[in-house]
Amino acid sequence: MLRRLVLLAAIAVLLVAAGLLWVHRALAPVDPEGGDASLLRFNVEAGATMGQVAHALEAEGLIRDARVARWFARFEDLSSKLKVGEYEFSRAQSTREILETLAVGRVQTHAVVIPEGLRAVEIAARLDEAGLADRNAFLEIVTDPAAAGERGIEATSLEGYLFPDTYRFARGLPATAVVDAMVDEFKSVYRELEPLVERQELSMHELVTLASIVEKETGAPEERPLIAAVFLNRLKRRMRLETDPTVIYGVEDFDGNLRKVHLLDESNPYNTYKIPGLPPGPIASPGRDALEAVLEPADSPYLFFVSRNDGTHVFSKSYAEHERAVDRFQRRRRR
Repeated sequence: MLRRLVLLAAIAVLLVAAGLLWVHRALAPVDPEGGDASLLRFNVEAGATMGQVAHALEAEGLIRDARVARWFARFEDLSSKLKVGEYEFSRAQSTREILETLAVGRVQTHAVVIPEGLRAVEIAARLDEAGLADRNAFLEIVTDPAAAGERGIEATSLEGYLFPDTYRFARGLPATAVVDAMVDEFKSVYRELEPLVERQELSMHELVTLASIVEKETGAPEERPLIAAVFLNRLKRRMRLETDPTVIYGVEDFDGNLRKVHLLDESNPYNTYKIPGLPPGPIASPGRDALEAVLEPADSPYLFFVSRNDGTHVFSKSYAEHERAVDRFQRRRRR
């Protein structure tokens, strides 16, 4: 009897050992020598269960056994912690490493460059093209006055407050998270500039609006303080700003050709040839340099400028000087 019990115990121990060995092997990497050379993209879709994910991982050759992966996930309480997103896995990773990565949500991110001077519709298109945010969902938030208010922006939209920078976003993020990242970056820069803002006695909205015009008026960084000085000088003298980029912003489906009819259109609220002061809001997203140019403009008497057609401008103190510059650089060129 004793010998029989010993034999049964030995068999039980062997079975447990065999089972543990089988589980250990099932959790081991598919290809321990695979390394980064065999990195594979893997997506977890919204609503996916651990069972579905485990089967997909096995089908991709990333794990050895989907059943063991499910058991392990349940034992380690990982099943309910799956994070949606895009991942990169190697066949040299164990099942434990892969499942823990999915539970932590260590998703792949992708860089997207948002240059200075883009309008919200252009930013939306760039994000959509990169597969990082749906264009319509992004613009729905940006153009919602309530969304601006919720983010502490006293404006009817978030145009101008989507700060230009290089961002890294994971695919599958909700559009609201992408908007929040850009607005948060703007607010971070604004906090750093706040002492200068108080000195200029400009509201946040006035600063961003004027900086957006400066951003669109010149691509020459050294000119920004001069451009800002011209507009500030004109505002102090109650002169209209008379700047083409604002008019263009207010023209629906602008075809690239600014015509006289556009400059005479009094129904366009962004037509600074007709309306006094600043337009209703920003016309693009200004960068830090444009914001600083408005806050620390050049000490200049200039009231006019005209393009030299090479990206730079001629600045004038009087209308007569300005007319001569226009004649030289614009009218003769057209003739």
